[in-house]
Amino acid sequence: MPDRYAIEDTSAILSPGLVVFRDLVEANTRKMIEIAGSPARLRPHCKTHKMRQVAEMQVALGITKHKAATFAEAEMLASAGVRDIFLAYNMVGPNIRRATEFVKRYPDVALIVTADHVDPIRALGKAMSDAGVEIGVSLDVDSGQHRTGIPNGEQAVQVYAAIGEAPGLTVAGFHLYDGQNHQTDLDERRAAVRNVWNQAVDLKLRCERAGLDVPRIVCGGTGSFPLFAEIDDPVIELSPGTCAFYDTGYGRMFPDLDFTPAAVLLTRVISRPTSDRITLDLGYKAVASDPPAGKRVFFPALPDAQEVLQNEEHLVLQTPEANRYQPGDELIAIPTHICPTSAMHHHAWVVQHGKVCDEWAVIARDRKLNV
Repeated sequence: MPDRYAIEDTSAILSPGLVVFRDLVEANTRKMIEIAGSPARLRPHCKTHKMRQVAEMQVALGITKHKAATFAEAEMLASAGVRDIFLAYNMVGPNIRRATEFVKRYPDVALIVTADHVDPIRALGKAMSDAGVEIGVSLDVDSGQHRTGIPNGEQAVQVYAAIGEAPGLTVAGFHLYDGQNHQTDLDERRAAVRNVWNQAVDLKLRCERAGLDVPRIVCGGTGSFPLFAEIDDPVIELSPGTCAFYDTGYGRMFPDLDFTPAAVLLTRVISRPTSDRITLDLGYKAVASDPPAGKRVFFPALPDAQEVLQNEEHLVLQTPEANRYQPGDELIAIPTHICPTSAMHHHAWVVQHGKVCDEWAVIARDRKLNV
């Protein structure tokens, strides 16, 4: 077991339990700043941690701009003292009303949302204008993932112009997420990032020729933000997310990234069904199950263990080391995908200098806090 995950007394930690190592979170945050070149270039995504205390730590280290995907996350950020929030989601349905409520409830927060279609833009503009408030809107640019957004072209310029024409809205730049860029080879990933960036620059020039300001381009994710950081352009805002906690999935995919998993799961043996199997209390209600079965966690103390069966509240490992463990024994598990894992837990036990020192609520796991 790596010393970094040593816990002096685990008796207060219910299992399966989310455990956050505060010093490692801070080290990962400082590494983000180092890669970016300054905290002013960062707009980290809070989707991974969803915790006010992590946001407060980042603010204390000089990161004033933040990114969210839900109103609950945006409210969590506001409660942590963030005054510049980018809600990277297209407003439709009740979220249009919630946007006006957010702006009125947090008048000292500059809120930006995204859009890629003129109908929601007009509806949002009317709602804002009727409420007597204003909001920034960024054009959601499709960089090739084809999840949301609109690709570079004349239609993109027209949609961006619609933002500027709508009452209650101001043009706020582009959202350039390249979630398709998961190339393990660094040179291949760099080339893909440059291609994405060149398309955004071309669209920016098109918009500026049409008289539209493009004050920012929020770009990149955990795997690509270091490569966007290599580009010297003042409009760039880098938005990594996962590296606050990190996980083994990104660790394998991006070996060039120097982050350490800072949020792990403490699990206990509940049964010894066969001579070469142990059963843990780590079902898929406690760890993300979007990675394929058999590849959802990594055990530093049992690196060769095979995940042979997982149900809602059980995980069965097959290992020749099974005879070392008895019911009640503990293991540290590092999730393959930490982002949905943290949202499965009401709170995390916080460890500093080897001791449990606090509990942090995963407050933004909910869909609604106030608005």
